[in-house]
Amino acid sequence: MITIDQVSFAYAEGKNSLRDVSLTIHPGECVLLCGESGCGKTTVTKLINGLIPHFTADGQLQGDVTVAGMPVRDTAVYELAKEVGSVFQNPKSQFFHLDTDSELEFGLENEGVPPEQIKSRVETTVRQLKIKKLMHRNIFSLSGGEKQLLAFASVYAMNPQIYTLDEPTANLDEEAIEKLRKQLIRLKEEGKTVVIAEHRLYFLADLVDRAVYIRDGRIEKSFSKAEFLAMEETERIRLGLRKLKRTTLDLEKARAYEAGKGLGICGLGCGYKGEPDVIKDLSFTAYPGEVLGISGHNGVGKTTLIRCLCGLIREQKGSISLEGDVLKRKQRQKNCFLVMQDVNHQLFSDSVFGECEQAGASDEAGIREALAQFDLGDYEETHPMALSGGQKQRLAVATAVLSGKKVLIFDEPTSGLDYRHMKEVCEMVRNLAKAGKIVLVVSHDREFMQDACDRILMLGEKEEEA
Repeated sequence: MITIDQVSFAYAEGKNSLRDVSLTIHPGECVLLCGESGCGKTTVTKLINGLIPHFTADGQLQGDVTVAGMPVRDTAVYELAKEVGSVFQNPKSQFFHLDTDSELEFGLENEGVPPEQIKSRVETTVRQLKIKKLMHRNIFSLSGGEKQLLAFASVYAMNPQIYTLDEPTANLDEEAIEKLRKQLIRLKEEGKTVVIAEHRLYFLADLVDRAVYIRDGRIEKSFSKAEFLAMEETERIRLGLRKLKRTTLDLEKARAYEAGKGLGICGLGCGYKGEPDVIKDLSFTAYPGEVLGISGHNGVGKTTLIRCLCGLIREQKGSISLEGDVLKRKQRQKNCFLVMQDVNHQLFSDSVFGECEQAGASDEAGIREALAQFDLGDYEETHPMALSGGQKQRLAVATAVLSGKKVLIFDEPTSGLDYRHMKEVCEMVRNLAKAGKIVLVVSHDREFMQDACDRILMLGEKEEEA
């Protein structure tokens, strides 16, 4: 079904992303691509779906790739797309419409499927994937996790034989991950071939037929399902892989509102035009020296809350205070730094070093120290948009550290990060708290929150919002 034969590939800047990679994937197999951020997992998926070489004109490709009997180098992408469906790490990069219904229909329309068959296939997709709540909605109103589910559904509607998924759980909550797991089980039952690049492993451990471990662009080891499940903890950590079992959260609840202490939120209400009550009557306190985790299911309002806290949107009710002083919107903007869920929105410079300077850092030695801390020291002159997803995430976190602001808010800071870099972010947020910063972390990553956070605010559960 898929044959990658002695492939080496370098992007335009000339640094090899893959080195002499050979891999055969049989029909109906579910294969996990794992390894540290930037090791080449995404590049392998691009070989399969044809983005390499058809959309990397300056790239240097050696070797041969064959998919469903078609040589990828010599086959048009629209022909490959009939056999290969792709779900990207950033789902917004594959949307073409403003509403969810049209998005589900788009791929089928491009294939010239008759309208009555499109309607039938979309209805079947909605029913089988249980995504009725996503229908008839503006895509911009969806949460990050909901967008990921829609991206998967839009591919599923086209009924390809091969699926490539790149970090599909990066922004999903526990419920959505379980839904994705069931969708993958369905694909296996239908005999589909699945290639998935992923850092979160617990939901996949007993689903994959093989796990292919990649290090520095080379396939270092291939695990059978039995070998993968039997992996010792010391070996897992040595390889930089996430836990193979689900993490149980055991954290104290967020502190109740106390006037004059830390970042105080009292009776807060906020939302948007047409949806004014996303957050209603919320009160809590975030103290210096502690890391407060904020969690809850996709769409509950986590990102809306932190956008209000840092002054991107206005509060409609209640107050937000810092050490007893009520902060208006512009004051919150001056005192807070937000690392967004989609870091592409806040990377503006033409180099990694320049991005750090834009964050307000002027000390060159300090910038280089921060970049080294996040394994970005070799990328000072690299354009931020040329970085991998995990590297972009680490750069955004580095700019937050360099900003010098009192309140630091991280929205899914471990999205797309491997075990080692997740632990580095964990240590970083704890050190920031120890230095007297007020640190809030929005996350679905239980493994990270259990290690990084002191307390947890669960939105959507009234008994924990006090």
